[in-house]
Amino acid sequence: MKLRTHLLILLAPVIAGAQQFDRTQVPALDKPPALKLPSLERVSLPNGVTVQLVQQHELPLVQLTLVIAGGTKLDAAQPGLASFMTRMLTEGAGTRDANALQGELAFLGAQLGASAGTDAFTISLNVPKRTLGEALDLLGDVILRPTFRAADVRRQRDLRLASILQRRDNANLLAALAFNQLVFPAGHPYHRPSDGDSSTTAALDSAMVRAFYDQTFVPERARFVVVGDVTAPEMRALLAKRFGSWTRGTSARTMAAVTAKPVANSAVKIYLVDKPNAAQSVIYLGAPGADRLHPDYPALMVMNTILGGSFSSRLNSNLRETKGYTYGISSRFTWAPLAGPFTISSGVRTNVTDSALVEIFKEMKMLRDLAVDAAELERAKAYVALGVPQRFETNSQVAAQLVDLGQYSLPLTSLGDFVAKVGLVTAADVQRVARQYLPASSATLVVVGDVAKIRAAIETLKLGDITLLDAQQVAR
Repeated sequence: MKLRTHLLILLAPVIAGAQQFDRTQVPALDKPPALKLPSLERVSLPNGVTVQLVQQHELPLVQLTLVIAGGTKLDAAQPGLASFMTRMLTEGAGTRDANALQGELAFLGAQLGASAGTDAFTISLNVPKRTLGEALDLLGDVILRPTFRAADVRRQRDLRLASILQRRDNANLLAALAFNQLVFPAGHPYHRPSDGDSSTTAALDSAMVRAFYDQTFVPERARFVVVGDVTAPEMRALLAKRFGSWTRGTSARTMAAVTAKPVANSAVKIYLVDKPNAAQSVIYLGAPGADRLHPDYPALMVMNTILGGSFSSRLNSNLRETKGYTYGISSRFTWAPLAGPFTISSGVRTNVTDSALVEIFKEMKMLRDLAVDAAELERAKAYVALGVPQRFETNSQVAAQLVDLGQYSLPLTSLGDFVAKVGLVTAADVQRVARQYLPASSATLVVVGDVAKIRAAIETLKLGDITLLDAQQVAR
């Protein structure tokens, strides 16, 4: 009893405070704090390659990212080649095979990764300061001396072919693949998946991969981004020793302008992909969006936060919290130098597929037709603005921001300008971009599920014409 009495005495102020707190009132939002951006330094290697550097001396760590303009848009008639070549970089370099390379990286406490985006190749290295020099030796081999052994290429090619065959069993992937094939025509970088298809993958060989590497990994398209416990002169000397002799080899592969335009519907078009006995339907709908440099970017970020870009968004609050149709639903714009799509996606129970579609289109129409209230607008603006400082918490996050901004030739200070513009977004701005970009009457809608159980109910909604797609053809 004594212990209970003492606890009640200690907790009395807390209990009293809780009783005084009015849970019916939304807490007032503070203004976002002033954005403090790191200092950026620039130096150049003897061969002209730029090095962007941010000094962070709190921890003895270094994050280095090499960015080479190009990426999967250089695939042309060979979809999947760029991502496959990038995958092969860590399968053997210099005198090491994949096992030896990974073993040495582990010994040095380093992590190395390579990927191909739509517009650039990125090779990243995260390493303790004390082993930076040795890790850079490995990085030099990966970037300048990859082996592309025939046996390694065959092994990775067979693994990729197996993963392509598995696409037809992944409803989420099928929906995304079908959507991109429908909205972006042949010849557009987003039309086919970055890992290609079975026919282009089967044709891959060591000579093809080597030729593509020679044409794309050229120093005139490269820049280094470095964040961590180093100085600019120190990093310049370390990189010059490993990459100073990197010179242009064969003629660089041309980065042709994209002329194929995304498809904008005049009415809602529905495409069903049959997945018999599926417990849920995957809904994927959207339309062409905007590019990252579009002046509507701040207003679109705020509008999308309200619709489906946050956990407390209208879509998630409605379909998850109120209706219980799904574990989660979200909307997003894909931002890139080339305009990507706006999409809404979710997995819902089969028996509520039609009901979920009703709510999705209702939320789009409401945001188009009715102005948001002041409180909801301010919450969304604060959510977007407060998300910017979170991008600078770690070395890798700082590097990622510099890599991203570099794709658009934007300075680091542009983030401060963005936050200021978000603060100026009005309810009228939100409604204007909602009317322009939310495809309430022109969406491309893909539903992957048990067609026998969902088609009749979807037809009853009279949203638009229905077309059946073959899963094997979509996932080819």
